Amino acid sequence: MVGAPGIYKLAWTGSIWTEQTLYSFGYVSGCDPVGGLIFDASGNIYGTTNGCGSNNGGTVFEYILTPPQFKVLYNLPTPGSGCSPFCGSLGKLAMDAAGNLYGTVASGGAYGGGSVFKLAPENGGWTDTSLHDFGGQGDSDGAFPWCTLVIDAHGNLYGTTDQGGIYNDGVIFEITH
Repeated sequence: MVGAPGIYKLAWTGSIWTEQTLYSFGYVSGCDPVGGLIFDASGNIYGTTNGCGSNNGGTVFEYILTPPQFKVLYNLPTPGSGCSPFCGSLGKLAMDAAGNLYGTVASGGAYGGGSVFKLAPENGGWTDTSLHDFGGQGDSDGAFPWCTLVIDAHGNLYGTTDQGGIYNDGVIFEITH
């Protein structure tokens, strides 16, 4: 039975699956890790949380398997006004061939409708870049990207928003580099 939000490992031990807790989340490391996990070529795990962290907007994290180590790579920005405490990242991260991480924030950003961000590894740390800030409800570019981004062979990003667009039912967007 799964307990508190965390990172778990299931191992086949001959006749049954056994569960091992690799990491349990707390307020500083982030709450509500709903976005799913990705792995790099070394097997390290990356993901996001939807709340808590130093800005109460969630976190981007890395879990290194050997030796076991958890790192908060980035504290997502403070949620937009009127948003509940859990308005951070809801989608899974995407990683390109260079090891850059891409994700979405469900609310906030320059106009309140969420944003798309890039984290680039640099000098032992991570540099964040905002790639797009969504306008908000009723705006043509969409609002509230609760999605997992997809990267094509040329490095273009694709995703969806929950609201905005012509009928306020969301949009499909592309961000080119």
